[in-house]
Amino acid sequence: MNEQTFIDTLKKAQIELTDYQIKQFETYFEMLVEWNEKINLTAVTEREEVYLKHFYDSVTPSFYLDFNNIHSICDVGAGAGFPSIPLKIIYPHLQVTIVDSLNKRIKFLNELANALELDQVNFVHDRAETFGKGKNRETYDLVTARAVARLSVLSELCMPLVKKGGQFVALKGSQGNEELEDAQFAIKVLGGKVKHVNEFNLPLEDSKRQIIQIDKLKETPKKYPRKPGTPNKEPLTN
Repeated sequence: MNEQTFIDTLKKAQIELTDYQIKQFETYFEMLVEWNEKINLTAVTEREEVYLKHFYDSVTPSFYLDFNNIHSICDVGAGAGFPSIPLKIIYPHLQVTIVDSLNKRIKFLNELANALELDQVNFVHDRAETFGKGKNRETYDLVTARAVARLSVLSELCMPLVKKGGQFVALKGSQGNEELEDAQFAIKVLGGKVKHVNEFNLPLEDSKRQIIQIDKLKETPKKYPRKPGTPNKEPLTN
């Protein structure tokens, strides 16, 4: 997906990028490639691949959710800023918090935010398990994660951060339905209920994607998330 196809495809989805936003995505790509030579941010560095598999893919939740009615987002394990930074470029009003366990990535995100002139962004060097126990617990309208862990694990990392009445949205590949089956018990225990699973293919290739929307109906029991490493070693299962 070249830059013009990216712009045109979003336009068909009622997202019309300004010249400034187009320039922001260009700068994002350039910095991603430059920093990737110093620290491992992504295996995808070809321009057309980045625009499709990172930028376009990150924006797809906005095809199913109205981001004009969402104010605060927490992105867990965002790495190089996906999906929250592309969403922030398109919806500048969003208050974005990214939690990542690697300080080098946080440094990149701070430099990126400065270059893109983003405000209302906060990058936190922390484990999601620890962050979910602190003052930010149950404060976000939307918590999202992309390709971080299996959904049964991811639910325990993300659901405690979603405020009651908010949503957890997981961006998944073709394995989403299988993961969702395994995660049903965890989602219920953590106070959530699956609202919808949106399935689609990335344009120009046969690559399945799923956006799983989970409503937060009840407060998450205080014992979750468990201590760092435990959710991954011992996922919540029935």
